[in-house]
Amino acid sequence: QKGETVKKMREESGARINISEGSCPERIVTITGPTDAIFKAFSMIALKFEEDINASMTNSTVTSKPPVTLRLVVPASQCGSLIGKGGSKIKEIRESTGAQVQVAGDMLPNSTERAVTISGTPDAIIQCVKQICVVMLESPPKGATIPYRPKPASAPIIFAGGQAFTIPGQYAIPHPDLTKLHQLAMQHPPFTPLGQTTPGFPGLDATTPTSSHELTIPNDLIGCIIGRQGSKINEIRQMSGAQIKIANATEGSAERQVTITGSPANISLAQYLINAR
Repeated sequence: QKGETVKKMREESGARINISEGSCPERIVTITGPTDAIFKAFSMIALKFEEDINASMTNSTVTSKPPVTLRLVVPASQCGSLIGKGGSKIKEIRESTGAQVQVAGDMLPNSTERAVTISGTPDAIIQCVKQICVVMLESPPKGATIPYRPKPASAPIIFAGGQAFTIPGQYAIPHPDLTKLHQLAMQHPPFTPLGQTTPGFPGLDATTPTSSHELTIPNDLIGCIIGRQGSKINEIRQMSGAQIKIANATEGSAERQVTITGSPANISLAQYLINAR
């Protein structure tokens, strides 16, 4: 029973664990307490996720075991400290824990929070959360935080290239937000995560300023973004209206370079769709 698991986690960890209401494709789990209680709760969650992965693999043909993945919601004002100067802090966390850590480039819809995705073995994730807690305690959020609230599961509509699209699931962007995203993107070059170049806005033509954005994607994830015979990447190109180039694999590198070109809104949309994949 759903309630039993979380009750047991609350009792054993001593942390307050609250799960948001609603028939949304995603729900927010808030864990409050001293670092060691948060820790215990996170270890129980990570182990529970691993149990679920093991259970789903028993009857499946998948041979390689997927990592446990958690998406943390972190106030954008604390993300700078988490990334560190020139990416030094996030690199240190990755290297010392063995977990993959990615800070999203855009804020979550209608909020001042960003998604931080961590994945790896339960042990790596637990160590990673420990270090993230330390950073968050050392650098409290600045200014007011507008918390992210997931939208109910009515698939929003996106207008791109003269066509309307709906995107189900967790990266849904309602259309008024897209207009806002576009206006914001026109005013500020977007915050760029680690390993991405800051887009300039060349040729200040007010109608469609185009810029270029680069991101690196691990080799083992590139297939799900390209899709069968390029079906997925073509779909992302069409929906976002952006040009997307994927560099050839270079020897000895575990990542591929992806370059997205278009208007700021096209780029933002392409990034959302790539993240969603």
